[in-house]
Amino acid sequence: MVRRVIRVTGSDPASVAALEERFAAIRARLGIPAEFPSGVQAAAQQAAAAPDLPAADLTDLEFVTVDPPGSTDLDQAMHLERRGDGFGVDYAIADVPAFVTPGGPVDAEARRRGQTLYAPDQRTPLHPPVLSEGAASLLEGQVRPAFVWRFDLDADGDVRRTELVRAMVRSRRRLDYGQVQAAADATPDVAPDPDELVARQAVLLRAVGVRRMALEEARGGANLPLPEQEVEAVDGHYNLTLRPVVAAEDWNAQLSLMTGMAAARIMLDAGVGVLRTLPAPDAAVVSRFRLQAQALGVAWPAGSSLGTFLRGLRRDEPRELALMHEAGALFRGAGYAPLLPGRAAPEVTTHAAVAAPYAHVTAPLRRLVDRFGLVTCAASAAGDDVPEWVLQALEGLPAAMSASDQLAGALDRACTDVVEAAVLSQRVGEEFDAVAVDLNHTGGKVQLTDPAVLAPCTGELRLGERARVRLASADLDAGTVHFEVA
Repeated sequence: MVRRVIRVTGSDPASVAALEERFAAIRARLGIPAEFPSGVQAAAQQAAAAPDLPAADLTDLEFVTVDPPGSTDLDQAMHLERRGDGFGVDYAIADVPAFVTPGGPVDAEARRRGQTLYAPDQRTPLHPPVLSEGAASLLEGQVRPAFVWRFDLDADGDVRRTELVRAMVRSRRRLDYGQVQAAADATPDVAPDPDELVARQAVLLRAVGVRRMALEEARGGANLPLPEQEVEAVDGHYNLTLRPVVAAEDWNAQLSLMTGMAAARIMLDAGVGVLRTLPAPDAAVVSRFRLQAQALGVAWPAGSSLGTFLRGLRRDEPRELALMHEAGALFRGAGYAPLLPGRAAPEVTTHAAVAAPYAHVTAPLRRLVDRFGLVTCAASAAGDDVPEWVLQALEGLPAAMSASDQLAGALDRACTDVVEAAVLSQRVGEEFDAVAVDLNHTGGKVQLTDPAVLAPCTGELRLGERARVRLASADLDAGTVHFEVA
């Protein structure tokens, strides 16, 4: 199971700095760039001052953004409203192509980087901050160019009509998930005061999100919640905990999924674009997973789909936590598949977890492929030819994205390993409560209850069973920890 430390905080500056030094060393070892070349910075400054702006104006719509606290690279803004018995959703995506000249310095550097890379202490952006956190970001109160996906939904949340336009927009509020969750929890399902923008958008996001999640379940979509960790430095020690997840994150994710599905449909109809794909797990893998659930005593109701079953797993139940770890085998082989004019469609055109064709188009500030997908969709939806610079790039995008995905995974693993070693560095010899979440010929892997560490362990383990384990070693330099059954 993937795990990732997203934040380091605390009242002990020396301990925080010690971890940050190790994160910097990891970035250097992996070859992650520290700064943008001066030529790229200069080109970005010029682009920020003179973007290619659209003529259409949607600044009268009350858009809001919903992101993690403190985010400034804001790719998406939403405006939701009731329309008869259904809903209207306007989903604005940052118009990065307005600022990036094809073949220019910013474009070339973005192709080299592939995506924004995140470490617990800082992010390494895809584009210079003057764009990604400034002129192109959908910041509160600022008029910005955007690709606006305009959806009409029926009473069940299903898409009746889709339109895509380039237009100027203005976000009214920058919200985080906690604020949206609190507003939704405090507001009944009936329509709130129309003057209360946050409450109105929170209630409508809940209404649309819940309906879209039901549609996802009905079509067989599967969502595996992956844990994120937070670490706090206090008095020379580190405390590591799992970050709590709120329902508003799932509601918000449904807007992105809906948009990605609409984009994929446009691309497939036009025969040009790049899809995000994931092959469905074969019957043998699913059967093995069913046997694992049975062996662990986790009930899988008859007629319940894989997605429904996964959605109901709980991280605070040891046997179900073990199953979540094993479920990683179901989601392997994700990639990007180009659709090229005059060529046969790729063998796999769907994303198994989405249970539909899907494309990445909602995070162009942070992911290279989205910029090309947006331009492709806008041209195809308007009946225009896809620009030649996009067509020339499509075949090479999967390799570029795969390389950056691998680098992002390596960074996540290395930073998390260092944090876990630091958390446990002064506790060698102590015993902990744990759950066996994987087995091998020497033992397996255990998930500690407190702190939230996943680590190898030698000795006799039973999958999904609680165990008492002893910390045998914690090497901060190597970023490794090892346990043995007590």
